[in-house]
Amino acid sequence: MNRIVVVGASAGGLAMAEALRRVRYEGAITLVGDEPHAPYDRPPLSKQLLKGDWQPERLALRPAADIQALGLDLRLGATAIGLDRNSRQVHLADGGRVPYDALIVATGVRPRRLPGCEGVSGVHVLRTVEDALALKEALRPDRRLVIVGGGFIGAEVAATARALGVTVTLLEAGTVPMGLAIGEEAGRFLTRIHLAHGVDVRTDTSVHEIQSSADGRVTGVLLSDGSVLAADGVLVAVGSLPNTEWLAGSGLLLQDGLLCDEYSAAAPDVYGVGDVARWHNPLFGTPMRIEHRTNAAEQALAVARNLLTPDQRRPFAPVPYFWSDQYDVKIHAYGHLRGHDEALVLKSEEAQRLLVAYRRGERLTGVLAAGLPPRTVRAWRSLVAAGTPWTEAVIGASVA
Repeated sequence: MNRIVVVGASAGGLAMAEALRRVRYEGAITLVGDEPHAPYDRPPLSKQLLKGDWQPERLALRPAADIQALGLDLRLGATAIGLDRNSRQVHLADGGRVPYDALIVATGVRPRRLPGCEGVSGVHVLRTVEDALALKEALRPDRRLVIVGGGFIGAEVAATARALGVTVTLLEAGTVPMGLAIGEEAGRFLTRIHLAHGVDVRTDTSVHEIQSSADGRVTGVLLSDGSVLAADGVLVAVGSLPNTEWLAGSGLLLQDGLLCDEYSAAAPDVYGVGDVARWHNPLFGTPMRIEHRTNAAEQALAVARNLLTPDQRRPFAPVPYFWSDQYDVKIHAYGHLRGHDEALVLKSEEAQRLLVAYRRGERLTGVLAAGLPPRTVRAWRSLVAAGTPWTEAVIGASVA
């Protein structure tokens, strides 16, 4: 194998290149990225960069010297628009062709947008450093920000904006913010935190229209109940879409991401890594697509080993991990929380501390802690990894 091409130069793509070198691959590695920047960190976009604690140059995932030491054929500002698996070539927007012996798809995701917002000044999404810098300019104490969507991005930006003195309204179509990801109990806990910090949280609410002035500047948000929220800025945070359009016609299976097996393989010599990959996790017996940096790094190392030592390949079966910082509360979670049958509150102290265990069927599948030391939730990770029966896991646990 002489050339491995990695399409996607964010955290997953860089982790893949580093993993290949770590397992002593000495062939050529081409890293293709559509942004002009060297790989940078995205979680701080909604927190440290937006708040002004960090400058953009601090986002770099690695010093330039470290990236240079990887010996990459680095193609930044290059967009992949097609894949020919017969000739084993990636087609680029500039007309270039990149041949490969093995291909890693790490193209990530992009924000969903609301219809009717095109060209309206003051309507933002958050994915790139340019998005964050544009939104940062709108976060002033005399401004009113409406956030459409109460997921991770929406909730984190609400916390950052309130710290800057911005008047914030958080709109969520479901019953609680982040409910799909962490469940009703944890969602209610987060709601209490945001209310305590002055966020106007509105649930079971949808947007009918983004209103604008004659000069194209956002002025408000018309809700489905007919009411209007005045707004100087709007953040659309209603989820993401996997960047798989360039793979259309390639014969690869695309289903809310690049569909992969338990080894993260989408086809012979084609693998998925990071946010774009939907792979079968045998630990939980279900396909999943995870948009968290820890998963991208772990998956990259697993793919590198499976690709280069196929006779020793092993399923990628991690216990997923994610974290979120909102105000002075750090949230940690391990496992598969979505689609649970039960969420048992083990500890709850109003808007300060929370510990929740999640059950699916007869086994423990996840745990979430907020406002508690990281070691508290780490102690549960091994129980999730072992597929511990629910009754055994919660026996002796202090229930609130």
